[in-house]
Amino acid sequence: MGMAAESQFHVLAVDDSIIDRKLIERLLKTSSYQVTTVDSGSKALEFLGLHEDDTTNPSTPTPCVPPNNHQEVEVNLVITDYCMPGMTGYDLLKKIKESSSLRDIPVVIMSSENVPSRISRCLEEGAEEFFLKPVRLSDLNKLKPHMMKTKSKDQLQKQEKQEEKSVFQSPKHQQQENKEHQQQQQQQQQSGNNKRKAIEEGLSPERTRRRYNGITTVV
Repeated sequence: MGMAAESQFHVLAVDDSIIDRKLIERLLKTSSYQVTTVDSGSKALEFLGLHEDDTTNPSTPTPCVPPNNHQEVEVNLVITDYCMPGMTGYDLLKKIKESSSLRDIPVVIMSSENVPSRISRCLEEGAEEFFLKPVRLSDLNKLKPHMMKTKSKDQLQKQEKQEEKSVFQSPKHQQQENKEHQQQQQQQQQSGNNKRKAIEEGLSPERTRRRYNGITTVV
């Protein structure tokens, strides 16, 4: 049951080293996660739907990223190397957290260098974890709680959107109902007025007749 649940999570792994990229891919798949790997921060942003102008690397897309795949696959977590040419892992982290559509995606940084200032800077910028290479299976066990948070957030956002839709739709229905209610009230008032007139008209001749008849009998 745990494996089935974890297989629903999709992790985007970013590393310029093919050896480290293959290692993290194997570990993630061993943990039953769906994995997509890219070799640069700019390609990671492209996969996520943020097209960054990559003037330093105008090469063809890497074969490990299917074209337009980011439109079909939801990414639940990004794990990226810190030291990469061009866009570093820290730069990628900042880009993701600055995006209104991507900021809720958890980001985990990996590095072979244990530099406390670097670790604290990444955590302050919004990274969920900072792993020292080589990454181990015990490290990946820390990923699931972060992805569960995003799942629950997504569900809440979907519920809020549905509620907003119902709120936007309800005034129209209320206006229609109010109009119908007002029309019914007007019809009831008119019918009530007509009944009153009819009753008054029906009573007044009888009253006058009774009075008139009474007067004639007395006379």
